[in-house]
Amino acid sequence: MRRALLAVVTAVAMGLAPAPALADPDWALVPDDAPAADGQQGQSGRPAKGSPASGRYAPWRPALPGPARVVSERRLSARVLDVLVSSPSIGRMLPVRLLLPRGWSKSAKRTWPVLYLLHGGADDYTSWTRMTDVEAMTENVGAIVVMPEAGRAGNYSDWHNRGRGGPPRWETFHTYEVRRLLEIGYRAGARRAVAGLSMGAYGAMKYAARHPGMFRFVGAYSGIMATQLPGIPELIMNAQASEKQDPLALWGDPRRDKKVWNANDPLALAPGLRGTSIYISSGTTSFHGPLDPPGSPWHPAHLGEPVSAYTAKALSRRLRSLGIAHTLNLYGNGTHTWPYWRREFQNSFPMILAALGLPGGGPAKVTHEQDDWRLAG
Repeated sequence: MRRALLAVVTAVAMGLAPAPALADPDWALVPDDAPAADGQQGQSGRPAKGSPASGRYAPWRPALPGPARVVSERRLSARVLDVLVSSPSIGRMLPVRLLLPRGWSKSAKRTWPVLYLLHGGADDYTSWTRMTDVEAMTENVGAIVVMPEAGRAGNYSDWHNRGRGGPPRWETFHTYEVRRLLEIGYRAGARRAVAGLSMGAYGAMKYAARHPGMFRFVGAYSGIMATQLPGIPELIMNAQASEKQDPLALWGDPRRDKKVWNANDPLALAPGLRGTSIYISSGTTSFHGPLDPPGSPWHPAHLGEPVSAYTAKALSRRLRSLGIAHTLNLYGNGTHTWPYWRREFQNSFPMILAALGLPGGGPAKVTHEQDDWRLAG
């Protein structure tokens, strides 16, 4: 029983994901006479890996001294460009995947709107292109799609570390370092949207609420939307422990460090969502639904759906009390798996286009909700 509960806790807070595919490590675009760095293991729990081409510039190697900067690039296809960022906020070199629009170039006289897609726990920056058809969906969309690394258990937060502060400072990495580097060197504009699944759903909602006006749309698919409801702090801390992290390193103790927890709780930060287009979705039962293959086994991770729905309902009530319009799609049966996250991303895609000022924008295309669960502000 205890082992099963741990599996539930881990999956709910972190997201059930397949073992991440290791990215091609060839990042040999940095001069060979640049200083080398010793390989270490970071707080993400992932060992640093060297590049066979240079042995120096590869994901999770220690960051170089100085400010955040792009140290290398890999062009994987006409539209897919990976950039490697040396990040003082994390103390590592971290990859960010870009999907580029037609006509894009670094020297273009214009900028493009930006869609950030955040991955779930125990996964990495390749998940959206590996598990969805986002590349095909955005082929004719005039926007830059950004998929940054966020660690297996980073939780899109600047860690408290028992009062010492970061690293890792994941929020700073995403909302400042990556954002500014893309604006300065990759023609990213100021019109932005953000969406994510599971751990990334939490990150998307928290970022939008903590940085009012930074994102015009936020989409959250099967994530924890309120971190301090009864039972949720214990769940989050147990999930961190399962990833071999200090449970108090993330936000500290839920009671003694309540200000830190409040500063990372979408429910407490809800007033910051005013003026943002909002889409929240989750299953409610953990049972197999219409997108699960016949005969597929049930997994305790699917209990992440009713837990997500529990927190989503709380955030929805708070938003309604504040008069903040939003769409909440709680769709009943469905597992904590990619088929449902793909569907919910597609359902909310017209809202994303509208927020970015692009053709095809409109309301969410939701046709499968249970009426007694759906709340639209």
